[in-house]
Amino acid sequence: MSRIGKKPVAVPSGVTATIDGQSVSAKGPKGVLSVILNDEVIVEMTDDGIQINPRDKSKDARSKWGLSRTLVSNIVTGVNDGYTRKLEIQGVGYRAQVQGSKLQLALGFSHDVNYPIPEGIKIECPKPTEIVVSGIDKQRVGQVAAEIRRYRPPEPYKGKGVRYEGEYIFRKEGKKK
Repeated sequence: MSRIGKKPVAVPSGVTATIDGQSVSAKGPKGVLSVILNDEVIVEMTDDGIQINPRDKSKDARSKWGLSRTLVSNIVTGVNDGYTRKLEIQGVGYRAQVQGSKLQLALGFSHDVNYPIPEGIKIECPKPTEIVVSGIDKQRVGQVAAEIRRYRPPEPYKGKGVRYEGEYIFRKEGKKK
C-alpha cells in the first residue's frame, strides 16, 4: 500500500478542481493547471478531496499510484500558493539583474549570460547576489532554477558559483607545497 497514495488531496477554499476521465484540472487565485494521469489509476472526487486509487493490484498500477497523487497535489498547491525557488550567487564580481524579459548574469565569463525568462515564470533579484524564481508549475520552476544554476555550478575549492539557498557544498583542500 502506498502511504502517499492513500491520503486524499484536500482542495482548499478558493480552488475548484474538476475531473474529466483521467484529466484533473485545478483553478485557483494564481491560475489554472491540469494534469493527465496514467490509465492505471482511478481518480474520483470525495468529500475529503480528490481520491486516487490503483485500477487493480498489479505492480505497475501500484507504482503509479503515489506519483499520480503527488502530481494532483502539486497542481492544487500551485494554483493556490505557487512555488518559489531561491538561488544564491557567490564569487567576486558575480551578480544578476532582470532587464525586461531577460535575466542578465555576470558569472566571470568574458561576456554576460542572458537567460530569457519563460512565460509563466517570474524572476526577481532583490539583491545582486540573489535570484528568486517563482511560478505555479512546480516542475517548470525547478527546471528554470536548474538551468540558471547550470551556467556556473558551485565549485568545491572556493565555493564560487550559483547555488540553491541552503545548499551544502562539499569543500576540498587545495594543493600543498
